Amino acid sequence: MMDPELLDNAKRLRTEQTEAEKCLWYHLRAHRFMGLKFKRQKPVGPYITDFICLEKHLVVEVDGGQHAEALTYDEARDKYLNEQGFAVLRFWNNDVLNQTDAVLEKIRITVEGCDQPSPPTPLPQAVEGS
Repeated sequence: MMDPELLDNAKRLRTEQTEAEKCLWYHLRAHRFMGLKFKRQKPVGPYITDFICLEKHLVVEVDGGQHAEALTYDEARDKYLNEQGFAVLRFWNNDVLNQTDAVLEKIRITVEGCDQPSPPTPLPQAVEGS
């Protein structure tokens, strides 16, 4: 069962979005971005993700200045999300607000990479004399 405090915190974060989160949410919501369903402020384990696309196993984080001091926390969080099978993209608030198209392009490239099959394993090379 999900921690009720975590759920309350996620709900609060949805109502108190930053300007950068509002900007990105405008583009990601309602299947507007590549027809994908993104959720915002979604708990995953002990963490709350800013934006998540469960179908593509992608988490998108929008970081403010406070994250410069929280590198160890963010690294542990990213490691946990990676272990759960999620790719994590991080963008600074400033980039989301001032380079929105570039941020969306990076997300698009990452999503398309999720669709690519793994390259085939190369066959072993024949050894002379075998």
